[in-house]
Amino acid sequence: MADGNRLPDVTARACPLTHAMGGRDGDLRRFRSRQHPHQYMPPDDRPLSSFAIEVPAALLARLRAGERPAFEQVYRWFERPVYTLALRICGDREEASEVLQDTMLKVLDRIGHFRGDSPFWGWLRQIAVNEALMRLRRHRLAPVALDLEQHESEDDRYPPPAAAADTAALQRALAALPAATRSVLWLYHAEGYTHDEIAVLMERTPSFSKSQLARGARRLRLLLEEPAAVALPESAHA
Repeated sequence: MADGNRLPDVTARACPLTHAMGGRDGDLRRFRSRQHPHQYMPPDDRPLSSFAIEVPAALLARLRAGERPAFEQVYRWFERPVYTLALRICGDREEASEVLQDTMLKVLDRIGHFRGDSPFWGWLRQIAVNEALMRLRRHRLAPVALDLEQHESEDDRYPPPAAAADTAALQRALAALPAATRSVLWLYHAEGYTHDEIAVLMERTPSFSKSQLARGARRLRLLLEEPAAVALPESAHA
């Protein structure tokens, strides 16, 4: 149907972070469900975002018209991607839930400003990322990052960490990283943002993004290889 109520199966491609750490299950897997439409395939070698869901024009038109069922459909499709991204950035389930609610309310409020010259999912994702990073800044967590030792490389080609034993171990390791480091790692490997884009989003420099990617990948690998090294996150809700 044109409004997306009946949808074909989705064949999803896992992002590098997910694949490298064995995360095809749990909240890191890519959607493969009759609840989701065909996913957008990126034109380059960037990882496929979990947000990459094609929303039919007819459904967008109904959303612009303020139809409640249309909003509920969009909410169902994007609830999990928004929540997962917010959880990885904020490190707290309550904060992630609030980011989800604020994001969807802003989508509803701003849908009239969506011009359609780019995918709807990218527009929605940008709102979600901004909401999550704003909460980091509000709680003064964004400056918290791993220090880059002088001898360490800032090579942006540094590979993702080795495979995790299970998703739970990956979640614990990610939660143990500083907020800014975790955000860079997730935005780059899972969402496909470039260092220049991350720099703009986080109000930093591309060099900062590269250094946190390299340092964070090393730290994450260590945490996965030595579970005892996983400490509590940097704050009670991070």
